[in-house]
Amino acid sequence: MTQEKNEKRIAVYPGSFDPITNGHVDLVKRGMNIFDEIIVLIAYNPNKSYLFSVEERMEMIREVFNGTKGVRVDCYAGLLVDYLKISGTSIIMRGMRALSDFEYEFQMALMNRRQTRSIETVFLMSGFKWFYTSSRLIKEVVSLGGSVKGLVPDNVNQKLIDKFNTKKSKE
Repeated sequence: MTQEKNEKRIAVYPGSFDPITNGHVDLVKRGMNIFDEIIVLIAYNPNKSYLFSVEERMEMIREVFNGTKGVRVDCYAGLLVDYLKISGTSIIMRGMRALSDFEYEFQMALMNRRQTRSIETVFLMSGFKWFYTSSRLIKEVVSLGGSVKGLVPDNVNQKLIDKFNTKKSKE
């Protein structure tokens, strides 16, 4: 890693977190064993549609990590490498669930490094318990009336239920 030994080791953990899952939470907690600080970065594209607004996602993530020393939540629409410059770090933390994640993550890591040579990407393997969990799958299950209790933090579970109940009542 390119940071000096006496500097804080700060990693940026980017994602859409739409919504955050217990797999994401597990990665942040495990990452705190490696880094002094982790910025959970909601990276968003204003041209893309999301279930939860950026503000809702930030609120949910802040609730999840409330009182957790060393975890910060931020959002950014733009190139991740530009955010890294602003935040004063050069470390990206990413989680991988399966071999299928590796190809995409490897390409992204190389592209980020091409943009800024000092960038390092640290990959953490998903905990076995969360191997199959994804935000997309969570939303799909809830939209069809299934339960995701235990796969997402309790506050997120309730927000998902509320969101889909509101959607159904409008239909």
